[in-house]
Amino acid sequence: MSPKPRAFDPKIFLAQAGLGRSILQYPKNKVIFAQGEPSDAVFYIQEGRAKLTVLSTRGKEATIALLAAEDFIGESCMTSDQPLRMASATAITDCSVLRIEKEAMLKVLHVEHSFSDLFVAYLISRNNQIQADLVDQLFNSAEKRLARTLLLLARFGKEGRSENVIPQISQETLAEMVGTTRARVNFFMNRIRKLGFIHYNGGLQIHSSLLDVVLHE
Repeated sequence: MSPKPRAFDPKIFLAQAGLGRSILQYPKNKVIFAQGEPSDAVFYIQEGRAKLTVLSTRGKEATIALLAAEDFIGESCMTSDQPLRMASATAITDCSVLRIEKEAMLKVLHVEHSFSDLFVAYLISRNNQIQADLVDQLFNSAEKRLARTLLLLARFGKEGRSENVIPQISQETLAEMVGTTRARVNFFMNRIRKLGFIHYNGGLQIHSSLLDVVLHE
């Protein structure tokens, strides 16, 4: 009697190289993919952090997202109307990334329901965060937007996560994400630090009490 095939495990699929999948290492500041390149693969961050940036026709760069372990990058390649990358992805710490070719991604989505459930749930979560980011930009003060950005970077609210240390990130990048100037970010960071919500100790440490800044009306 032949052994019963092992059930598909999305976590194992995303942890290992295989047909149409390769694990790549990116040192800090290395470009994972660039705006305008062919959009032919999805990337999954196994370890480390990365940022998504967009370059305007006038040469101005804006950071539109910061991503961490268990996040997908470049998932828009799954649509047929985006043959080229609309943004660039760059490692902001040393990263271990699984590259999944588009055809391999389509195949596993069609065949393995547990994986398609995981991927759809991720896309919904990302969409919800994008909507929340838009509301944040439209209605909240720059200081509250900065507080929310810091909490998102520290991964507060992520199930099963206790991380509250942010790797080194420039105030210019924070200013791009918050939609304000570096001088304003520096002012707010100093004020938040003096209030005891953050402190520096081998990295930027975020206290959960910073939620009070976001929730207080």
